[in-house]
Amino acid sequence: MTTFALVPGAGTDTWYWGPLMWELTGRGHRAVAVDLPCDDDGAHLEDYADAVVQAVKTGDGDPDDLVVVAHSFGGFTAPLVCDRLAVRELVLVTAMVPAPGESGSQWWAATGHAEALAAQDAADGRDPDDVVALFLHDVPDEVAAEALRHERDQSATAFEQPWPRDSWPEVRTRYLLCRDDKFFPEQFVREVLARRLPGVEPEVVPGAHHPMLSHPARLAGAILRPGTHG
Repeated sequence: MTTFALVPGAGTDTWYWGPLMWELTGRGHRAVAVDLPCDDDGAHLEDYADAVVQAVKTGDGDPDDLVVVAHSFGGFTAPLVCDRLAVRELVLVTAMVPAPGESGSQWWAATGHAEALAAQDAADGRDPDDVVALFLHDVPDEVAAEALRHERDQSATAFEQPWPRDSWPEVRTRYLLCRDDKFFPEQFVREVLARRLPGVEPEVVPGAHHPMLSHPARLAGAILRPGTHG
């Protein structure tokens, strides 16, 4: 049985992972939504990684087969788990890919995100203050409203901390690019990956920035693509 550690992005709680957890457990796997200390000003990225370890080891100890699934800012945490546990695979879901020594706050300028987002906003005619249109435009209104109620404060501590690894871990890495993501547009993601994870070809899946809410079954199917899981 594979254990899937589900690492959230910035300022979110475990509620977001509920539909995907249902899909994964329904297919015979163990899914663990990780509660990160994102609102703790004393918590660093290492503490985030420790929270992942604690979550997956609860109950049965070290998992026999571990896949770490990271969403958005979770891309800064997931590789650190590989220094603490045996990880078979990293699956990045529309996630940030850090460079050594780069902080989350530096990532935006280093990757050219502002320009990519401005171009996407102009193409869509989106009001820059409309966060639902940016992040949750592909879910029903009631789901979007509930998602906003599950937002948490995100401490700047982990965002300002330089990423502490010297390189990406030598662990099989996959990237699921969300076709309808307005926040991380497709061409922007492809350019970042080409520079930072050359050789990792993104796999396009349906959904905006939170495909675990809009397309959980399709997302589970992509994560469990034949030949990639135990």
